[in-house]
Amino acid sequence: MLIIGERINVITKTQREAMQKRDKGPIQEMAKNQVRCGAGMLDINIGPAEDDGEGLMDWMVKTVQEVAHVPLCLDTTNPAAMEAGLKAHDNTWGRAMINSASGEEERLNCMMPLAGKYNSLIIGLTLNKQGIPALAEDRCAIAAEIMGKAAECGVPMEDIYLDPLIMPVPFSQEKSLESIRAIRMFKELNDPPMKTVVGLSNISNGAPKELRPLLNRVYTALLMYEGLDSAIIDPLELEMIQVIKTTDILMGKTLYAHSYLEM
Repeated sequence: MLIIGERINVITKTQREAMQKRDKGPIQEMAKNQVRCGAGMLDINIGPAEDDGEGLMDWMVKTVQEVAHVPLCLDTTNPAAMEAGLKAHDNTWGRAMINSASGEEERLNCMMPLAGKYNSLIIGLTLNKQGIPALAEDRCAIAAEIMGKAAECGVPMEDIYLDPLIMPVPFSQEKSLESIRAIRMFKELNDPPMKTVVGLSNISNGAPKELRPLLNRVYTALLMYEGLDSAIIDPLELEMIQVIKTTDILMGKTLYAHSYLEM
C-alpha cells in the first residue's frame, strides 16, 4: 500500500514557523524521517496560503525534494499555489499528486484541469456543497461526477484516487462502516478498479489518546481488506507501519519472509 506521510503540515507549530521563516531545517528533517520510516510519498500541506501561496509552495516543493527523493502530494485550496507546486515538482521520482478535487463544482473545475495539464495524480473527495453523504451509494454518485470531469480534462481513470472521507468514530460511529462500504463500491465503478485513499487518523479524532492508535490500526486493516490502495498517515508511528506490512502479507500482496517487517 502507498503510504503518504502527513507530517509536513501548516497546522503543526514547528512546521508552520519553518514555512513562515523559510527555514529549511525542520522541514527537510521531517521529510527525511518520514521517507526513512516507509513513506513512498509526502503530503505538503500549506493550507489556503492566501498571501504568497505561489512562492511558498514553490519553495516547499524544492526544499523537500532536495533531500527526499519521492513524489509529493500537494495540499492547498489555492489553485495558483497548486499550479506553482506542480511546475516546481521534479518528476524524476514519480508524478505529483493533487490533494484534492471534490464534488464541489468550483473546486472540481479548478483542480481537475490542472491534473490534465500537468499529468498529475489527483485525489477526489466524495463530498459536495451539502457535505459528506451519509450513505456509501451517495458517495459513489459523487465519485461518478468526479470521474466524468476527469474524462473531460483528459485525466485517465487510473490517475484518480477516490477518498470516501472518514468521520470520527466517537461522533459518527455509523459512518465508519459506510466509509468501508464505499471503498468496496468504488472498486466496482470501473475496470480496472479505481484507486482509493483515506486520511486515516480522522477515524480516531476525539477519542482518548490511549485509544487512538488501536482505532487507527484496526480500521486500517478493515479498509485494506476492502481494497484500500493508499493512506495519508504518520509513518513515524512504527506500529501502524507494522500493521500495514502484516496486512499486505496476509492478503497475499507481498511475498512472506521472516524479515518482512524490515523490508
